[in-house]
Amino acid sequence: MPWEISSEKSVYLQLIDIIKQKIMSGEYQPGQRLPSVRELAADAAVNPNTMQRALTELEREGLLYTLRTSGRFVSEDGNMIDGLRMTGAEQRTKEFYLEMIQSGFSSEDVRRLLEKAIEEAEEK
Repeated sequence: MPWEISSEKSVYLQLIDIIKQKIMSGEYQPGQRLPSVRELAADAAVNPNTMQRALTELEREGLLYTLRTSGRFVSEDGNMIDGLRMTGAEQRTKEFYLEMIQSGFSSEDVRRLLEKAIEEAEEK
């Protein structure tokens, strides 16, 4: 997942969201050592202090942990990561549903479209 930073919300909040997405997708595996703050900041094209702030928040949430001289790692708590995945999926589903309703579709229309999409995806 690329580091796509916009001006719509605070950069450090976007970094948190992107890193969480990288954990949920498996790009960053449980127990994996992350690149250094400077490497991550350079890759994302952000200030290292901003990246540090995002990583500190993720540590506070328990998604990352630091071993003193070894670096920062992704949590090995599978239940926490599964919970993060489920919460993210629920949020995206709710946002999709609300966008469809705001576009004039009924709840039944949305159900039919989702069922069709599932059927088509399962055929492949």
